Amino acid sequence: MKKSKSIMMKVFKTIFIVGVVGLLLLLGINVYVRGTVKERIVSIEEAESLSDVDCIIVLGASVNNNEYPSPMLEDRLKRGIELYYKECAPKIIMSGDHGGLYYDEVNVMKNYAINNGVPSEDVFMDHAGFSTYESMYRAKEVFGADKVIVVTQGYHLDRAVFIGKKMGLDVYGVSAEDIRYGGQFARDVREFLAIGKDFFTTLLNTEPTFLGDNYDLSGSGDVTNDR
Repeated sequence: MKKSKSIMMKVFKTIFIVGVVGLLLLLGINVYVRGTVKERIVSIEEAESLSDVDCIIVLGASVNNNEYPSPMLEDRLKRGIELYYKECAPKIIMSGDHGGLYYDEVNVMKNYAINNGVPSEDVFMDHAGFSTYESMYRAKEVFGADKVIVVTQGYHLDRAVFIGKKMGLDVYGVSAEDIRYGGQFARDVREFLAIGKDFFTTLLNTEPTFLGDNYDLSGSGDVTNDR
């Protein structure tokens, strides 16, 4: 009995030590990632001063009934459209999840931009932006982007910019309006873990789910239309 308890204590001690080491490693990675992109997170005014930006990338989020953007996504779209009208870049890439017949973020995003006066030809859709990593990877490899502004919420922006840098992009990040949404604590925890995951994903340079045809950002975004 004593031997069994001793073994159990050793197991729990090992698990505890591994957990602490893992947590410290994740904490260190988060500090490193956020530190390396700090100067790349810019204000709207600073974004206006940038030159030769190829496009604004708006990262997807959930949509309602394949018709309306969620409040979080709408705030990203508003910021992306604002930057477009301030002539920070001539094109917008709407990058999100359109992996099934019954779920489509990117057409909702493009339609929102068109309804707010953005010409259809200036809006490209990345139908296979299933994750932040895949969105940034495809911006470089599929759309041929070089210098970009990426838009998402502040809690998510460091990771997007870090991945973009690792992809070889000259990338800057502009935050959507700073709003504390419901369930934000869970998103913050998820982001803490995701930064660790994508730190290693970028080291491995993992290919995205899909690559497919290449698109020229100097042309019309309507080539990505599927309706």
